Amino acid sequence: MNAEQLQAIIAAGLSCTHLVVEGDGRHWSAVVVSEVFAGMRPIARHQRVYATLGQKMHTDEVHALSMKTYTPAEWAAQSK
Repeated sequence: MNAEQLQAIIAAGLSCTHLVVEGDGRHWSAVVVSEVFAGMRPIARHQRVYATLGQKMHTDEVHALSMKTYTPAEWAAQSK
């Protein structure tokens, strides 16, 4: 799996206003910005992203994924 494939999987399962995925084929990092995250605690946000990956997390296609998750308003504040 490459970064573009992983990004496409996340984007297909979660409406994102900004999404960047980087990694080496097994260890990944992502910045995910979605309105869906409004009112969610960080762990719930991560679980929502993991849900888009389904079995890929369990079959070792995606060995590790670290994330920074934001709502659009939080992302705008980060950019200042």
